[in-house]
Amino acid sequence: MAIISRGFRSRRPPVDPSRVPPGQYVTNDFPVLSAGPTPHTPLADWSFTIRDAVDVQRSWTWDEFALLQREDIIVDIHCVTKWSKLDTAWYGVAIDTLLTGIDTTSARYVTAFSDGGYTTNIPLADLTNGKAWIAMGYGGEPLHPEHGGPARLLVPHLYFWKSAKWVRGLELRDHDVPGFWEENGYHDYGDPWREQRYQGD
Repeated sequence: MAIISRGFRSRRPPVDPSRVPPGQYVTNDFPVLSAGPTPHTPLADWSFTIRDAVDVQRSWTWDEFALLQREDIIVDIHCVTKWSKLDTAWYGVAIDTLLTGIDTTSARYVTAFSDGGYTTNIPLADLTNGKAWIAMGYGGEPLHPEHGGPARLLVPHLYFWKSAKWVRGLELRDHDVPGFWEENGYHDYGDPWREQRYQGD
């Protein structure tokens, strides 16, 4: 018969509630949620492009992208379906690095576009100054396709649908254009701390 001490407590440290937005619960899992089937683009066919309404400003093949300066990132992420995962470990390329040398003076918004036709809209200011990355790895390994590999946008301070999976580029815009979920009722901005899940929140 097992002996259970009344003094037994989980060894996991308590979660700091200041890290968890309203209405969220913390999980150790990493749920897979997608708007469509998982693409499997061969790396030889993959590219990443930054463009504006007129021209392609810059483009990289996978091999070229892999040579860019990487950063290790540890962040909390928050899904609109109410789960949060703390201290997630990624590596990737900062959006600041990708925009180096590109004139963004007329851009206020960005549309991220992905394999499969997915898009999402984000203010440019929410992608710069160390706020966002193109993530290529998670947990020390290359990013698995079900989590957006080979590369996904990572914008941890917004709800996770803004961190577009299978991302293939960014379009710089002077005005806001709703993306896939935004056209289907989700909030244009998506701040988890203000519970901006749906239009009108």
